Amino acid sequence: MFKVSELAMPKTRRVTTVCNGRKEVWEDREKAQDFFLRQMMTTEGEERDRAECVYIQLIHGLDECSDED
Repeated sequence: MFKVSELAMPKTRRVTTVCNGRKEVWEDREKAQDFFLRQMMTTEGEERDRAECVYIQLIHGLDECSDED
């Protein structure tokens, strides 16, 4: 498996998410990613789409992630 250089990683692990009108500040990006991945796997329809939107933004390293376009 490839290792990601520390220089390529986001400087802060804190991330803010807004999903379904609920704003949450996470101290650990990985915990937020795990949460939204689980949401994607256990829900259907619009809820799944919202979780997927936030998850994609999280894995791309954004500091503020929202389910709105």
